[in-house]
Amino acid sequence: MPTLNLKDRAINYRKQGFSYGMINELLGVPKSTLSGWLSRIEYSPNKEVIKRMGKARAKSGEVRHEQKLSNIKKAKDQAIKEVGSLSKRDIFMLGLGLYWGEGDKISGETVRLMNSDPTIINTTIAWLENICNIQRENIILALHAYPDNNIEKCINYWSKKTSIPKNQFHKTQIDQRTNKKRTKRRLLPYGTIKLVVKSNGNKELGVFLHRKIIGYIGAVTQQLNMRE
Repeated sequence: MPTLNLKDRAINYRKQGFSYGMINELLGVPKSTLSGWLSRIEYSPNKEVIKRMGKARAKSGEVRHEQKLSNIKKAKDQAIKEVGSLSKRDIFMLGLGLYWGEGDKISGETVRLMNSDPTIINTTIAWLENICNIQRENIILALHAYPDNNIEKCINYWSKKTSIPKNQFHKTQIDQRTNKKRTKRRLLPYGTIKLVVKSNGNKELGVFLHRKIIGYIGAVTQQLNMRE
């Protein structure tokens, strides 16, 4: 049976009725991280939690959690309604915003982005394909891992998540820095992925594309900074 990663273990504990404090004691994961992972998991305090907190306090916590779930659903439903259908222009600006925040804007004039969130990586791939006319074979991925990561498992994970074949993965880089906290490493069970656009001989997809994206960002900032 495969070993569960830290997030999966936290979810299992939460479903069993453990509080954030108790999960923090068991796994060493900060409560702020647990809140991001577990806020949408239904929660009913178990006997150990009730014993520690007292019945009235535990019940109060359960009620607050239910109120939070209800508020999250309300906000999500309202957000979906307000977003509506995305136009090509919307997708263009979304992808540009992602690259502005996460992409390489200086070194080497190469289009590349690094992140540990598959949603961000896949949104960037969709933007590159649909807006920048990049073909899938021009997209290269490289894994940035920690010593405790299972490299094969990580590459299989990212290949499946992105639909990028494993033969388009470059050499894995393993972070050997000794000042990295162990708990910090374990928060990234699949490492971080670097996405790079390779021109493969097409000059429009190399340095020129990077300069064009930087030009997009410059045009946006120029308009945002305009004053009457």
